[in-house]
Amino acid sequence: MVTTAPPSVFAQILDYANRADPYPLYAELRKTPVARQDDGSYVVSTYQEIVDLLHDPRISSDARDAGAADAGEDPSGVPPAFIRTDPPEHDRLRRIVNRHFGPPHTPGRVDGMVPDLRRLVTGLIDGLAGQPEVDIVDQFAYPFPVTVICELLGVPREDEPRFQVWAQALVDALDPGTGDPAERERKRAAATTEMGLYLAGLVEAHRRSPGPDLLSALATDDGPEGRLTDIELLAAATLLLVAGHETTVNLITNGVLTLLRHPEVLERLRRDPDLAIHLVEELLRYEPPVHFLPNRHALDDIEIAGTTIRGGAEVVLVLAAGSRDPEHVHDPDRFDPDRFNPDRFGLARDRDQHLGFGGGIHYCFGAPLARLETQIALAELARRLVNPRLVVDPPPYRTNPVLRGPRHLHVAIDDITPAPD
Repeated sequence: MVTTAPPSVFAQILDYANRADPYPLYAELRKTPVARQDDGSYVVSTYQEIVDLLHDPRISSDARDAGAADAGEDPSGVPPAFIRTDPPEHDRLRRIVNRHFGPPHTPGRVDGMVPDLRRLVTGLIDGLAGQPEVDIVDQFAYPFPVTVICELLGVPREDEPRFQVWAQALVDALDPGTGDPAERERKRAAATTEMGLYLAGLVEAHRRSPGPDLLSALATDDGPEGRLTDIELLAAATLLLVAGHETTVNLITNGVLTLLRHPEVLERLRRDPDLAIHLVEELLRYEPPVHFLPNRHALDDIEIAGTTIRGGAEVVLVLAAGSRDPEHVHDPDRFDPDRFNPDRFGLARDRDQHLGFGGGIHYCFGAPLARLETQIALAELARRLVNPRLVVDPPPYRTNPVLRGPRHLHVAIDDITPAPD
């Protein structure tokens, strides 16, 4: 009689059957902080070890490294964006893009978007009026950040149906449990090529007639390090367009789901919109939009937590498990909206940090915008939805275990409170 070994803990995490609640499996995974998998990869699940590797130059994000299993020329012809490169190339690319997005050169870019963010949120919530049941994903959490990133970059909002198909192929490529790896890669390369051709036309149009958008700024940049090459600009634009909305959709949806499961917190937020600032930080720890970082490789042997990660091996950093590590975070499975409030707890709670935006040189580029979008979205939904309650719990989830969030979130409501004048 032939017996088969039970699936590993990480394989169970990848199984869609556990998508709604992977956290007990993360607790089991943390018992082996660095776990070698049958395919030779290493899964890292404890907070300190993840932080150490996020800052370790021997961990590469560039698949073109000679030791990487998937090294080689990208069939799309588009080079990796800065998120998939290492220093010094990464640092140069990120500095150039950041010149037009944040401090010190453009400190008002994100904060200056607040009136537009509020306008968009108000319009979307107004559109829910008269409906006894709404889908928070399709009617709010998706259209809001998509419209924001389109306006920020200078991409026509009406083109969303076109790039949504390409974005889905790029997101699917991150999912180790979806279909044949070669077929995922083929679809990713095709989507990258098509999106690159689409964006190339937009970049040229913005170069001829620049506007206040980010694509115009990058296409006409004359900073001290020079402009991005056209192909580098396309890679950066693809990253910003896709990552600029995919993760925020999950963050907002996870936030609504969490608030509806904690009605006392929802009521607090309704009375005190400023609570959203600290609440979103706890949400990033408790129900993050990105659960782990795949596609990293060890450039050399690395000794960590009593294990040797072999040079050339793939390394998976399970951020969501690290953010609930009881060796680092007090009472990690409790949703505490005051956890990151220094006014209430002072410096004693500062060690309760999260990995919701990653860390190290690849710390999420769009973190300031994602924070602001989610704070405004959750505060306004709490204030204006009358008696919201979940129709189905748990809701149906997306298949992707990396970018984890509900595919739909049906909520019953009694009414919509009018927006203030």
